[in-house]
Amino acid sequence: MTDEPGTAPEPPEPSPAARAAEPLREVAAEPNAALPAEPNAALPAEPSVHRPMIERLGMASIALVLALLFGTVAAASWVGGELFLAVMAAIGALMTAWAGLITITRG
Repeated sequence: MTDEPGTAPEPPEPSPAARAAEPLREVAAEPNAALPAEPNAALPAEPSVHRPMIERLGMASIALVLALLFGTVAAASWVGGELFLAVMAAIGALMTAWAGLITITRG
């Protein structure tokens, strides 16, 4: 430390653990390489890829099984008097069934 006015003390060096936790920074060779040369240039359109029907049916069947499990928890909770858990499980069942239905219809 110095006693001269106007000089700030040097910050302590970080510990080895702090240095290891720092994210690695990579510097690109050309920072604007991903940008088009002309600002108004159209970007290439990405082709839309649809999942095969067998894959959509498989994911929807998994969603159906999970929705049934949520529904079972909702029914058991309702009978057991746990109304909050019953409502939350019923919402989970509806959301999971909706996601399965969207999986089939959207592709």
